[in-house]
Amino acid sequence: MDPMNRGPEEFNHADDTVGVAGAHAEPGAGPQRPPRDREPVTPEFGPRAAGLARTVQLVSGDFLLTVNPVDGSEIENCPPGAIPGRAVRRSAAERAEGERAARPPLPPGLMTPTPALLERQEERARLVRLLGRGRSVRLTGPAGSGRSALLDAVAADCAELAPDGVVRLSGHRRTPTELLHELYTTVFHAPLHRPDRAALLERVHEIGAVVVLDDLEFGGATLEELLMATPECAYVLAATPDVPAPQSDSHVEEVFLSGLGRSASLELLERAVDRALTDEEANWAGDLWFESEGLPLRFVQAGALLRQRDHLRGEPNSLDPYGFPTEEPGEVSVFSGEGREIPLPTLGEGAAPAALLASRLSEAARATLRFAVALGGEVPHQAHLPALVGDTHADAALGELLDSGLLSPVGSRYRLAAGVLTQLESTGYATDSAERAHAAAQHYTWWTGHPSVTPERAAVEADAVLASMSALVPGEQSEHPATAVKLARTAAPAFAAGLHWGAWERTLRVGSEAARLTGEVAEEAYFHHELGILSLCSGGLDRARAELEASIGLRGALADKRGTVAGRRALALVEDRSGGLLPGGRASAGEPAPPARRQEPKTPPAGAPSAVMTAQLPDPGATLITRRDAPVGAAMPKARRTLFGGARRNLIAAGAGALLAAVLGTVVTLGATSNNDGDGQGDRVKQQQSANEDDGSGGLNADPNDPGSSAKPGDSKGGGPASPSKPGASSKPGASGQPVPGTSGSPSTPGKPSTGPSKPSTPSKPSTSGKPSHPTSPTPTPTHSTPSSTPSTPTTPSSPASSGGSSPPPPSTKPPPSGPASTSPTSSAPAASKPPTTSTGPTKSAPAT
Repeated sequence: MDPMNRGPEEFNHADDTVGVAGAHAEPGAGPQRPPRDREPVTPEFGPRAAGLARTVQLVSGDFLLTVNPVDGSEIENCPPGAIPGRAVRRSAAERAEGERAARPPLPPGLMTPTPALLERQEERARLVRLLGRGRSVRLTGPAGSGRSALLDAVAADCAELAPDGVVRLSGHRRTPTELLHELYTTVFHAPLHRPDRAALLERVHEIGAVVVLDDLEFGGATLEELLMATPECAYVLAATPDVPAPQSDSHVEEVFLSGLGRSASLELLERAVDRALTDEEANWAGDLWFESEGLPLRFVQAGALLRQRDHLRGEPNSLDPYGFPTEEPGEVSVFSGEGREIPLPTLGEGAAPAALLASRLSEAARATLRFAVALGGEVPHQAHLPALVGDTHADAALGELLDSGLLSPVGSRYRLAAGVLTQLESTGYATDSAERAHAAAQHYTWWTGHPSVTPERAAVEADAVLASMSALVPGEQSEHPATAVKLARTAAPAFAAGLHWGAWERTLRVGSEAARLTGEVAEEAYFHHELGILSLCSGGLDRARAELEASIGLRGALADKRGTVAGRRALALVEDRSGGLLPGGRASAGEPAPPARRQEPKTPPAGAPSAVMTAQLPDPGATLITRRDAPVGAAMPKARRTLFGGARRNLIAAGAGALLAAVLGTVVTLGATSNNDGDGQGDRVKQQQSANEDDGSGGLNADPNDPGSSAKPGDSKGGGPASPSKPGASSKPGASGQPVPGTSGSPSTPGKPSTGPSKPSTPSKPSTSGKPSHPTSPTPTPTHSTPSSTPSTPTTPSSPASSGGSSPPPPSTKPPPSGPASTSPTSSAPAASKPPTTSTGPTKSAPAT
């Protein structure tokens, strides 16, 4: 491209400087693709931004926060190289310059001299003396008693008292955390850095300064928290009597400030009018002193009333027809009584002079008062008055109001003096408050979003912006909540970038309520997202999780992909800081919760021994027949309810399933490879166990011990499952004397299994499974085969069920006979240490009852 003829596509490039994100070219500027490392600020199909989108990166604790006014702030762990170093202290010159910038601006025009500090020498000396000893003092006095003037004098006396000098703070609508951050910013130079709670307490612990805190609004334990965080600081706390007092064990001195005396009040009035009072004016001032209890503010306003009266009396002779002052003879002075007769104000007008004073001011001053009433007492900065009032010289109205005693300084701005708001509201100044608040909100919406307005400048006007915003959202019947949403949308990023996070939080909450009233779901999702980011930076993980989940849900309903991704990233950071566990095992918003799982007993695989799955604890009175050559503990452990949730619960359930499969595989393997000698008896079997025909093997699994039970073809000797291919072939014929299925007790013929059920018969001779092959041999040769598990008890008659007869006779209720027949061969010691007991003959069984 020709460098001399620059095309339109070369303009509107993104500004890569710190803190500013560029806007994109207009649709007609030619095809352009955004860089790969950065996505466009707005979607391709969305409307283009009219101006530059101002983004600011700052460090909050160990987080890197990018304030993005378009899609919402983004937060991530701060890279090691981006973490700022230890903040350095400001010099004395820098602190003085910061203090001058923090004071309210002086309005243009002629100003009366600052009122003198009368009858305050004793309180002033006491405060300086206590501060010199390192003690903190609470100065308590009613509104209008001159606390701010006394604090100014004390601050000047203590300028060289502490290493970090004097720090002026305002407690109006401030929390202890906000005051600590302001104290840190005043003493240390830390641009775009907001330390976390631990680092903040560590740094303010080192500050040694005289802190002058005016308009304090809290006390008790909250005040003690502030004092304990800064043990090297001495405080002068100015508060009204309605503010809670410090704790009883707090080392804070109390100094009460009362009104002035009669003589001092008259002297203050004479200095205000710059002349001596007449007898009539002196009597009027005496009555005012009695009614107001000597409050200095009343006499400052009374002096303004007398100055207005003098001006009105001398107005006809003061100016010529062209508006220039004329020379008046001395005998025709405005104070000689020969001018216009203006009566003195009444005592009621002197006690509540706001309406009378306002009626004698200019139209711009009265319009400014109406805006102040609409904003709840907050007076807009003088630079905004020409745009709000519509008069290019409206900035001079602030000087008139301050000269009349209708304003008082609060921090770096002005507010209506004590009692003025109520007096003006009663005289009709609040009739059009809604329209004026709407106009102020529209003006601040344009102003806070202008690229030339720095975040620090917007933070100074935070109280007026918040007042205009809150006036539009009083409830469901608000007329202009949409304007409040727009103002909150533009002001919130500026307050966040200006590190005024108290105003940032209040703006987000008001904006969220206004968006709820208007039904703007996208804006409500933005405010919830910002509240979640703010809570995460402040350490409130539970609150951050709730706000982010609400934002993700709303943006998911709107199909806002970019916003949802930003919310999920922040939510992942919350989960990481909280240990990765969600309360109650619930999943994060936007993800389906895993179904509830219950660990129930599962059906064993085919071929698994049923006794393993159904084993129970034996009865205390039952005789157990156990095996010493097989492992004990075939019972499954009971299922336990897991206490974990989320992904960990799934992992633990999968591990438990794998372990259960391994255990079942081991049991199946042992059952398939063991008991080859015909020993299929279960590990724990009770006497008189009933037969069970639920294993699907075609027969009963009753124990041959059990009187009254018989075996069907296909049953194994020990009650275990028989081989499906060779029923009854689990034992060698004649080896253990095991009866052939279908007979009454005769041994089975080798290789000739029974072909059908046998008839009922009488009890046969007992089994000779306990006899050795050679009865005459006292010690049989031990073998490696497993001894027979069939006890040497007499067999019972065949079950009628197996031969199609009636029900079997009930089992014997007598105890089993003692002797070798009632003792299991496997319940004794191993064969290597103790020979088995030899049976000398058949043992008769007890008759059935």
